Amino acid sequence: MSELGRKLTADVLVLGGGPAAAWAAWSAASQGAKVVLADKGYLGTSGATAPGGTNLLYLPPDRELRDKAVEQRYVGGGYLSERSWTYRVLDQVYINLERIEQWGYPFVRDEHGVPQRGHLQGLEYMNLMRKVVLKAGVKVLDQHPALELLADEHGVGGARGVCRPDGTDWEVRANAVVVATGGCAFLSKGLGCNVLTGDGLLMASELGAELSGMEFSRAYAPSAAFGTVTRGRLLGWATYYDEAGNVLNSDGNRGQILHKAVSEGRTVYAMLNKADTPEKQAILRRSHAIFFLPYDRVGIDVFTQKFPLTVRGEGTVRGTGGIRLVGEDCSTTVAGLYAAGDAASRERLMGGMSGGGAFNASWAICSGTWSGEAAAAYAAAQPGHAGQRNLRPVGRFGLQPKSGSGDSEASAISDIQRPDNAELLKAVQHEVSLKINYFRRESTIRESLQRLNAIWPIAGSAAGYEGFQQRIRAREIAAMTATARWMHIASLQRKETRAMHTLAEYPEQDPSQLHRIALWGLDHISVRYDKVPV
Repeated sequence: MSELGRKLTADVLVLGGGPAAAWAAWSAASQGAKVVLADKGYLGTSGATAPGGTNLLYLPPDRELRDKAVEQRYVGGGYLSERSWTYRVLDQVYINLERIEQWGYPFVRDEHGVPQRGHLQGLEYMNLMRKVVLKAGVKVLDQHPALELLADEHGVGGARGVCRPDGTDWEVRANAVVVATGGCAFLSKGLGCNVLTGDGLLMASELGAELSGMEFSRAYAPSAAFGTVTRGRLLGWATYYDEAGNVLNSDGNRGQILHKAVSEGRTVYAMLNKADTPEKQAILRRSHAIFFLPYDRVGIDVFTQKFPLTVRGEGTVRGTGGIRLVGEDCSTTVAGLYAAGDAASRERLMGGMSGGGAFNASWAICSGTWSGEAAAAYAAAQPGHAGQRNLRPVGRFGLQPKSGSGDSEASAISDIQRPDNAELLKAVQHEVSLKINYFRRESTIRESLQRLNAIWPIAGSAAGYEGFQQRIRAREIAAMTATARWMHIASLQRKETRAMHTLAEYPEQDPSQLHRIALWGLDHISVRYDKVPV
């Protein structure tokens, strides 16, 4: 077994490789904790931030400016956020961006020499965070997807997974775990394109963690019809056309035009012809290089040629749902388990309305900082070393049964004729399509949920496939299926239209439903309403 494939022990284990995970690892290590970070990809290039630029919720300590921003978010989020959390984020982001500059990030300065900290270039930012994390003494396990958590009667105690380079298993025992593996998107064209599968949500739920805000999962972002990149900001420079070449966006409502056309099976084309000078085109390429990648690969000049668009479901990534937080330290309902970034519910900051960058990017910085610090303190307070605990793996759904385990239930399930992963993926993606999850109707969601409930015993069963890649894929399919079920159940519970959530039968916001919807469970899912703190 390779060095990285053997058993390791730590005080804090961080799962993920995006900005939230990087900040959590640095924060925990800065408190003196021994930290291991395990990522399914490569810390520094993983996640949605690294490939492009991101805006931030960055405001100077000006009371009037901050009060205005807090109130806008409170109203825009359907009155489900907490103003105190928005102020906390504004304070923490201001501190952390000063740290980033001290670490060497080259912020652009205005004519007076003032750094413009409201924007970060993803690659430079995440490359810097990797250096900072390593310098803090964190042991980084790249290409080490986690498959399941470890636990005992005292709470979480680490995780185990697969080392991609050689297919060996790894295990890290730790007294505290930060789940920062991202949310769940349904945007892939085919199996293997999508790394945002909700695996962190599934792992936490198997341990008994609660979820919240899952109904706010109705975002569908534009993408090339032949690609999966959903960076749509540059489409503000585009003109939209129908199949006959007629201009579509003269009324300015391009988003609704695109969503309606895709749901009806029509093709919408775009061309970035508003960037009509070489200087403008160069600026756009520098700002969001990843946007151009799928078009460059097939030889399309987006500034002079029309290209076909579609939309792809971004689930909880551009929604606000995730693992429910019970404290200001990003703790969860499971002892020793913390959540950060897109894996955590962002309702306390955003209510029911999210978006790309800005609040999400700022949330990743802050939740990572808070969860890492709290996890380190929790681990230090434990009486015993993680390596001495009687831990057991708690993963079940989509995992291959251990040979010779004698588990009759797993053996029976493995005898089911299981469709291949590609077929299961296609079936799950259908249930979160525009017609079902964007143009929501109560009857349509109920019918879809029935189909998902029928898929779940298969997608959640132990997969009889050989090879570690198939094990990973089967686990991802289980996570995506579980997330789709949570989304639909929560949507049916909120019989109104509020923020990102809509139901056609209930087009108005209902003042009596000023609550959050908490979920827990997998085979059998329970629901509770939580009043929003004033």
